[in-house]
Amino acid sequence: MKREMASRKIHLQCPIATINVSFLRKVIFWTFLIACLPSCSGKSDDEDYEDLILNKTWVLTPKVYESDVTLILNNLLEGYDNKLRPDIGVKPTIIGTDMYINSIGPVNAINMEYTIDIFFAQTWYDRRLKFNSTMKVLRLNSNMVGKIWIPDTFFRNSKKADAHWITTPNRMLRIWNDGRILYTLRLTIEAECQLQLHNFPMDEHSCPLVFSSYGYPKDEIIYQWARYRSVIFGEPRFWRLYQFAFLGLRNTTDLVRTTSGDYVVMSVYFDLSRRMGYFTIQTYIPCTLTVVLSWVSFWINKDAVPARTSLGITTVLTMTTLSTIARKSLPKVSYVTAMDLFVSVCFIFVFAALIEYGTLHYFVSNRKPSKDKDKKKKNHLLRMFSSKAPTVDIRPGSSAVQMNNASHLQERDEEYGYECLDGKDCTSFFCCFDECRAGAWRQGRLHIRITKVDSYARIFFPTAFGLFNLVYWVGYLYL
Repeated sequence: MKREMASRKIHLQCPIATINVSFLRKVIFWTFLIACLPSCSGKSDDEDYEDLILNKTWVLTPKVYESDVTLILNNLLEGYDNKLRPDIGVKPTIIGTDMYINSIGPVNAINMEYTIDIFFAQTWYDRRLKFNSTMKVLRLNSNMVGKIWIPDTFFRNSKKADAHWITTPNRMLRIWNDGRILYTLRLTIEAECQLQLHNFPMDEHSCPLVFSSYGYPKDEIIYQWARYRSVIFGEPRFWRLYQFAFLGLRNTTDLVRTTSGDYVVMSVYFDLSRRMGYFTIQTYIPCTLTVVLSWVSFWINKDAVPARTSLGITTVLTMTTLSTIARKSLPKVSYVTAMDLFVSVCFIFVFAALIEYGTLHYFVSNRKPSKDKDKKKKNHLLRMFSSKAPTVDIRPGSSAVQMNNASHLQERDEEYGYECLDGKDCTSFFCCFDECRAGAWRQGRLHIRITKVDSYARIFFPTAFGLFNLVYWVGYLYL
């Protein structure tokens, strides 16, 4: 009985345990499921959002691989002949040109040339290079330049032209999907500029830069400026125009007829004006001071022969040196420049000052007394020694001074009269001696006192030089 009761008791308890375990599993399962639902739904949303972003990115900026660009270039160059220009036999190729002026200078007046550094750009269309791709433009380096057709542009007035190759060739090539091509390169050119030096150093010049096609006439290639401002220049303060000021530029298009055909020629003119600072310091001021220095001899006694002679010769040699130095900065032109005129006139003034003293010294030291004056001199001497007065006037311009009972004659040569031209008839326009006033000297002629030549020169030379400077500077600067 006890065993049966125990077995029944166990049998009754087992379903209860089984029910509790299954219920517990269900509770745990649903609890875990409820807990996992938010995280799973969030992850699904994130994945959907990432897929949406990737899809949008693919639509806006599709990724292009290097193999795609290579494939495009290979397709473009397949069967491409770079020896033939675009549209050959159909229509002329239009080349749009523009340039950026990096620097100008220096200007070499002796060789009549100037140096310019530019970025030169050319644009044209080649239908053979059209391509279909999501890329609108191919940006290529200089390695592609030799594989396509390039215009044979050359600079007509260049003496020497260099392309920049360091650290790599300074060339750029761009190809648009519609066949438009842009080709740029950097050049340093020594171009010819025919300088007109008549007004040197107050001269102005227009130095050209001329370019065209070397072998294609206008029936094959037509050049034109790409836009209104096709020539742009950088900061002028970094240019090497030491003696010149940049006034501006202008561009033109011309047609040149030759035996090989008519060519379209493009020209850019750079207007330059010379600065006078260097030449004012080196030439004009020294020449002016040398002329003024030559006038000092007019205030030196005419009897001081060594002083006046050495001063005159020194100023003449100084002017010769200055004229030689001034010519070194000029080419050997055959016409007279403005500086040559100024230096020549200064030399004439200095030389005239030396000649003035030579003339004065000649007439003063070589005068001969007349016979009448000799007689008057003897009579005055007799009166002087017979008179008791300490001082007796013997003739105008002389006096006798008694010292220790002896009389000494003081003469003033400038008032001592001499006969006119050694007794000959006075037929010249003017005479330098007092005796020309009467006798053979004709009435109405000009009378000049030889001893007053220095006084005349003190007024004449500065006045004449001042008038010359007035006419010179007004004429060259304002007329």
